[in-house]
Amino acid sequence: MIYRCPLCQQTLHTNARGVHCDANHQFDQAKEGYLNLLPVQFKRSKDPGDNKAMTQARRAFLNAGHYAPMRQAMIDALTQALDGEHKAILDVGCGEGYYTHAIADQTADKHWSVHGLDIAKVAVRYAAKWYPQCQFSVASSQRLPFHDNSLDGVVRIYAPCNGEELDRAVKPQGVVVTVTPGPRHLYQLKAGIYQDVRLHETPPETLPNFVLEKEQSLHYAMTLAGEQALTLLQMTPFAWRASDAWRDTLANSDAFECEADFTLRVYRHQGTDSHSEETPKP
Repeated sequence: MIYRCPLCQQTLHTNARGVHCDANHQFDQAKEGYLNLLPVQFKRSKDPGDNKAMTQARRAFLNAGHYAPMRQAMIDALTQALDGEHKAILDVGCGEGYYTHAIADQTADKHWSVHGLDIAKVAVRYAAKWYPQCQFSVASSQRLPFHDNSLDGVVRIYAPCNGEELDRAVKPQGVVVTVTPGPRHLYQLKAGIYQDVRLHETPPETLPNFVLEKEQSLHYAMTLAGEQALTLLQMTPFAWRASDAWRDTLANSDAFECEADFTLRVYRHQGTDSHSEETPKP
């Protein structure tokens, strides 16, 4: 098992209730199949992350296919960067599993082990129920519950993560694939909020012991019905700045034209297999 105890970092073993470590820290497996690896002392609130309404709205928007070109570009970048079978992949900030299950489905012939992690229990519950081909956990991206050198690839779509944790958990020559907003992402949506819309800056990250191997831009137009446009607004960090008048405009729009603009990057791990832990097989 590539999971490790989030409290003492020892290997987790399966039991009737879920998993436990040799120090007798117990973590339950929900009936939907996911593991709860987020101890209460690591929570910043009672129920961190997206709530049920936000999760369902995002699922409806994503399932309408508006971000499908970006999802496919991400999977293409990942599979081109990692050759071979039996790879262990982690989708950080997986939400309800829209990207996670697509990775698993498209690499099924390679027998990849695909994991999804999110701090929002309600989202992970849905993901585990809908996509049993993946392994999901409620956990912190700042304390990845995975052994040293255990992951071949990590996908991060808008999700924060601790760079030192990526350095620790990703194998030498493994990859981190990130998706961030491009300069003109949702330009028309922001134009209804700000008088002076500034293009989004997209500098590469500095990840310890990783080098930027590939960068590509993906830009296309979206046509959104009113409810979809309003849902998209709610998915953005600038939703709280939107006026009631702009929300009404979006809600009553028959066809709101908006740009999607993404920057995809592939970072290659340059570290050596020098961590003290023995790397378990996925």
